[in-house]
Amino acid sequence: WRRSYDIQPPALEESDERFPGHDPKYRSLSDEELPRTECLKDTVARFLPLWKNEISTEIKSGKKVLIVAHGNSLRALVKYLDNIPDDEIVGLNIPTGIPLVYELDDDLKPIKHYYLGDPEEIAKAQQAVANQGKAK
Repeated sequence: WRRSYDIQPPALEESDERFPGHDPKYRSLSDEELPRTECLKDTVARFLPLWKNEISTEIKSGKKVLIVAHGNSLRALVKYLDNIPDDEIVGLNIPTGIPLVYELDDDLKPIKHYYLGDPEEIAKAQQAVANQGKAK
């Protein structure tokens, strides 16, 4: 499930210390509103309304927007912007902590995108992401 598109990982129990209901930043949400598990397909469904209703509006108003997010949320955005099919997105490795710049046209379609940094270091970081979760 780790690198699949639509297979959810095992759900967290409410007693699990990782359950988001234990984090004060989510105190305004009920336990039912907090996901106990989420695959990339779920992340896309959760993220796209934010993109369409808020982020894209800011960009269209002329603002430059910085998105700092978990890898799966970034993969959801890249999937949408680059129109990557479900079966191909699972192979996308976004390196942790390396800025990814998208230049968009007036319709918010990508003109180009690129990572900021040394290409060799970026490739190493992408490989490190690809190796996460592999048997040791």
